[in-house]
Amino acid sequence: MMTELSAGFLPLTDSAILIAAREKGFAGAEGIDLNLVRETSWANVRDKLAVGQFEIAHALAPMPIASNLGLTPFDTRFIAPMALGLGGNAITVSNRLLAAMQASQNFTMMNARLAGEALAQAVRVRRDEGGNRLHFAVVHPFSGHNFELRYWLAASGVAPDLDIEIVILPPSLMADALVSGQVDGYCVGEPWNSVGVDKGAGNIVATKSSIWASSPEKVLAVRESWAADNSNTLQALLRALYRSAEWCGQAGNHCELAKILAAPTYLGQRADLILPALDGSLVASEGAGSVSDFFQPHARAATFPWQSHALWFYSQMVRWGYVEHSAANAEIARRSYRPDIYRTALSGMKVPVPTANSKVEGALNETVPVGAAPQPLYLGPDGFFDGAIFDPDRLDAYIGSQKN
Repeated sequence: MMTELSAGFLPLTDSAILIAAREKGFAGAEGIDLNLVRETSWANVRDKLAVGQFEIAHALAPMPIASNLGLTPFDTRFIAPMALGLGGNAITVSNRLLAAMQASQNFTMMNARLAGEALAQAVRVRRDEGGNRLHFAVVHPFSGHNFELRYWLAASGVAPDLDIEIVILPPSLMADALVSGQVDGYCVGEPWNSVGVDKGAGNIVATKSSIWASSPEKVLAVRESWAADNSNTLQALLRALYRSAEWCGQAGNHCELAKILAAPTYLGQRADLILPALDGSLVASEGAGSVSDFFQPHARAATFPWQSHALWFYSQMVRWGYVEHSAANAEIARRSYRPDIYRTALSGMKVPVPTANSKVEGALNETVPVGAAPQPLYLGPDGFFDGAIFDPDRLDAYIGSQKN
């Protein structure tokens, strides 16, 4: 007998693992009838998960943390027992802003440092000339997009809450907002950067992987109470999603995956606009680029819910004034990610699983083997563009060192 699960998702390329799990039969093989429901905003996904209309959801990585810290409308505890890949976002700016940036600095979308310096100079010129603040859009306050944009801006010498204005828009509205001139740039997941480029409205100037390589983006979110009451179903789902991630990560499947995702019920965009995020052939201001690590659905332990990722997002919530720092709040954030559930689910599959729950972030400049069971696992590179290191065991010091 099949168990039906309703899953909310947004039309983004990084929903691929959930979609492929249904379309390629991985969910069915585990006895799960996966009902995928497309939503228009992350607030809809969060609220419908909270009130029980969804059992599971494609979710922003900081969303369970924010919910558990009491920063959302409903008093519902979420957990993330699995990640849904690494990377997948980019920063796109209008043609006018690109020209202003290029006037002071040559850069490529894989050099976040030079791109940041160029943007900082454009911001200074605009301010000196008495122009209005630039408007950048992100998809939700508690999103990787908001925190990576802020991190990039601050490290580049731009004060996110003084020099520019950050506004909230659903992903599918980003390109049209750029076309209409309502925003000067945005940070969003694919394919909406490529859509903006295809419309002739702007160009990609930086990728998530150029700001923080191998960085977390989406997770599988479930209510903590549902996970406790349905542990066998959840474990079966994690097995199905892991097999789906393996399939999505194989280069020979990318063209088929792009066609699957292109369906009107899923992303509703041309396959040729979806494929670049999968094979790393994004088009930027300097022409077609090669970004091999733009989106990783499986390699580098891409589906493991590292608690160090949760703590980094927490550090940024503290940094930007969303929550006060305390040992209790840090523990709530850490426990929002559940590697113990992940390990239990995959224990019989003979696949490599990290033996640690956390790791130092930003320390790896190349791919290295790390401790895992039952076979070696390869991680990295995972560097931040500014050379910073995040050690979750030194959380207080890291938070104290952050500047706005």
